[in-house]
Amino acid sequence: MSAFCPPTGSSPVITFSGPGMPPWTVPPVPSKPRAELKMMNSLTKTKVPFTTLSGKNDVKWYMCGPTVYDASHMGHARTYLGFDIIRRILEGWFRYDVSLVMNITDIDDKIIKRSNERGIGFTELARHWEVEYLKDMEGLGVKPPDVMTRVSEFMPEITEYISNIIAKGFAYEANGSVYFDVNKFHGDEKHCYCKLLPTGMGNAELLAEGEGVLSGASDFVDEKKAPNDFALWKKSKEGEPSWDSPFGKGRPGWHIECSVMASDVFKKMGVEDGKMDIHSGGVDLKFPHHDNEMAQAEAEAGCSQWVNYFVHAGHLHIKGFKMSKSLKNFITIQQALEQNSARQIRMCFLLHKYNDPMDYGDETMSHAVERETAFNKFFQNVKTVLRAATKDDIAKWAGEEAKLGKAIDDCKAAVHDALCDDFDTPTVMSSLQNLVNATNLYLQAKEKEGVKPVVLVVRSAGVYVTRVFKVFGLVPEGGDIGFPVGGGEGGESKEDLLAPFLDAVLDFRSAIRSAARDKDFSSLLKLCDGLRDDVLPGLGVQLEDKEGSKGVWKLANPEDIKRQKEQKEQEAARKAEEKAAREREAAEKEKANLIAPLDFLKTLTLDDGKTLKYGNFGEDGMPTHNNEGEELNKNQTKKAKKEFEGQKKKYEKAMAKQSK
Repeated sequence: MSAFCPPTGSSPVITFSGPGMPPWTVPPVPSKPRAELKMMNSLTKTKVPFTTLSGKNDVKWYMCGPTVYDASHMGHARTYLGFDIIRRILEGWFRYDVSLVMNITDIDDKIIKRSNERGIGFTELARHWEVEYLKDMEGLGVKPPDVMTRVSEFMPEITEYISNIIAKGFAYEANGSVYFDVNKFHGDEKHCYCKLLPTGMGNAELLAEGEGVLSGASDFVDEKKAPNDFALWKKSKEGEPSWDSPFGKGRPGWHIECSVMASDVFKKMGVEDGKMDIHSGGVDLKFPHHDNEMAQAEAEAGCSQWVNYFVHAGHLHIKGFKMSKSLKNFITIQQALEQNSARQIRMCFLLHKYNDPMDYGDETMSHAVERETAFNKFFQNVKTVLRAATKDDIAKWAGEEAKLGKAIDDCKAAVHDALCDDFDTPTVMSSLQNLVNATNLYLQAKEKEGVKPVVLVVRSAGVYVTRVFKVFGLVPEGGDIGFPVGGGEGGESKEDLLAPFLDAVLDFRSAIRSAARDKDFSSLLKLCDGLRDDVLPGLGVQLEDKEGSKGVWKLANPEDIKRQKEQKEQEAARKAEEKAAREREAAEKEKANLIAPLDFLKTLTLDDGKTLKYGNFGEDGMPTHNNEGEELNKNQTKKAKKEFEGQKKKYEKAMAKQSK
């Protein structure tokens, strides 16, 4: 039976009771419901609630893959590593079953042009760079897609797809090529063109870029019905690769490949019209590529919405400039991995919103390395506490434990809310750092009191941060707390594992005994410091001295320790150079300030830094003519007087400083 009790607040209280059972009250609905995922959708330019096509937990996702003609660079990393993080969040946090499809563009104008320059076949070139791209992704820790498609393997499907678009009246043949009829499509009441970038309509530069580097504007003058029309099939020129088709020998346009391959795979997965939940790519692909993709697919399927959520990765710049070989700021993924670990690069990307512009450089990476170091020290501190714990340690919470427990709960709530807010990883990382700070303060307070910390609350903090890091791909699955320290995974024997440590102990013992025999007591502390600073770090062991106690040991990956040391030295050298540059600049400025005002005017140069500004000077020492012998006009004379007065103030100040 059920009974209704009069409400005591704004919500009714409902109770139930079974035969012979006491009443049970339904828990009240929380005033603030748990947040649910919202995504920034490029189709609306707003954050919208995420729901799947099936209404279940399966997600169909298509991602534009690389055009494989050269080495992958950090712009590629921005896209593929950024979306790898989102994929991991969808799978690991929100528990969606993601099916990710990614294409490899192995037929393209850029590939043909580069293969002709190198004198090798386009297939050989594409396969080489495809392998290198996949190696780079593996090096970054990016999970492979569930399905990978190559354009060259879908030629029958592409020509059939184009034929279907022609049959529906949205494309036309012209001189062996096939073009999409944009005006016909955009004028249809069921369809809309340029959904992502409406301002792109008619942009000649973007349209030309979309047609490819081998397609000049003159190629289309007599073929296209309208300038906005774009190629679905290109008639091949002499020396270009070609395939047979109902329209003649040729090759696919750039945009058609994604429409065909994505639709084909998702249809085989049982999705009507080959639709998808998510489509992703770089922000520079919005128009014309992504807009044209959708137009083709919606024309072929006869639907008005082929993609439900379009997400775009933000631009990546190098020290404020667009990456370019001409600017000599072109950084390949391999070069980046030589400077920093994959974990540090991932940490860097997590500290920036996936769809915001990002500036990549020394300072950006230094910040990421600092954050990694802070988290690693936190994990080491937690492990140190766990190792020192005994079964009879105090477990009861007091005020300090309650405060830390609340910090853990607050962090959990903040992390979930941030992930629901369009995968806001910077806020997540900030919330985790707050928890780390709270834990460190708790441990410091306990150490100051001389009281052992309550182990389980410390462990809870470490386990939770590790859980989030596992979702982000910073920590591999398996293990309990913190970053992996290496060693032992390869099935080494006990002797293999212990040998380097025993050798270190033996060498240290021999050195200590020798110093003791020689009564060289000053060397003893040096030997101890050498063991701590030089020997053990190479074995993955870090020793920390503690005031008034025996100190603690912590484990870390030897390569990480070495890299951190090198990065610390590089950062110190960089700061020292910046300081020296500032000091040189200040010294040169001070030297210039000590030049007498009239003499200073004689040293002034034009913008080239070489040509003297003034040619002739009067009896009073002031300039009368410029360097070409022309007499100064009123404004130029006035400016010269201002230069004189400005230098006079600096000179008098500098002389007064010297006389002190």
